Amino acid sequence: MQNIRRKLAGAAVAAAMLATPSNAIAADTLQTAENIRKLDIMLMVTSLRCRTGKDDFQPEYRKFSAAHLSTLNLAGRQLRTDLQKRHGAKGAMRALDRMSVGMANEYGQGHPWLECAELKKVANNLSEERDPNQLALAASQLLDSRRGRNLAYLD
Repeated sequence: MQNIRRKLAGAAVAAAMLATPSNAIAADTLQTAENIRKLDIMLMVTSLRCRTGKDDFQPEYRKFSAAHLSTLNLAGRQLRTDLQKRHGAKGAMRALDRMSVGMANEYGQGHPWLECAELKKVANNLSEERDPNQLALAASQLLDSRRGRNLAYLD
């Protein structure tokens, strides 16, 4: 039952993100796009941080990135579109760079509650997930710094 509720909640968020035209992006859609972008950066940065240990998960990160390339690209386009409206073309690129660097710096010392072995499991499990709705849900769960270790993607 919990799995069904999780899928329904994720479906609503991702469906809104995927269905919203790029010229009329809602605030919750922008937040979802930012979360998906942040999830990608978090996994990339932490995979680099973990690459020298026994729980190197760079191959799992690459699989994740390839599996979700279209969703990751859509999130990036939605963020750029919104930033271009607010800052113009050049300003949007600078704002997106600042946002990306800030996200990378946030996870430079690791994830707040997941270790390399757990992040490896998460990246692997998400690389096998093909539903963009689940990616949106995973992003909101994994980026919550207050979250405990009760996370479906660790199974």
